[in-house]
Amino acid sequence: MLKFDDLDFIETVSAARKVTFPYIPGLLSFREAPACIAAAGKLTKQPDVFIIDGQGIAHPRRLGLAAHLGLFFNKPAIGCAKSRLTGKFEEPPLEKGGHTPLTDTNTAKRNPGLETIGAVVRTRTNVKPLFVSVGHKCTLADAVKITLACATKYRLPEPTRLAHHAVSKLRLHI
Repeated sequence: MLKFDDLDFIETVSAARKVTFPYIPGLLSFREAPACIAAAGKLTKQPDVFIIDGQGIAHPRRLGLAAHLGLFFNKPAIGCAKSRLTGKFEEPPLEKGGHTPLTDTNTAKRNPGLETIGAVVRTRTNVKPLFVSVGHKCTLADAVKITLACATKYRLPEPTRLAHHAVSKLRLHI
């Protein structure tokens, strides 16, 4: 966990769980959420916002891992994925901060048509963009703003980059 204003380190926790759900594209939260929930339960302070390495509503069922965890914790959650799961987009400008909408067809009978499900965000100049979407209790504009504020030196925002490193170390000891 990091402090938002200056990204100072607060704490890190981990949890390992036996995988009980097979890998099925589009159903990642059923496989990953139990370990995420267990780890979050070990935190001594509750985060104000979660940045999740996965999709929020930019998901075929509009309920990716970030949306699932945001609902579970009832906290703001942002999906910040390295790849697109669904939707269409135009390449964002090459400069850091450049972003374009990620859109998909809304098949609901009440409001059919194109809907914005996320943003394709360039976190560093001339680097592949990330796919940012609302998970829970935040706007897309805030999700983009927070993601960019946390992407200080690398392509990935610091919370997800450090989490990735921690998980890689944990795998070595299992």
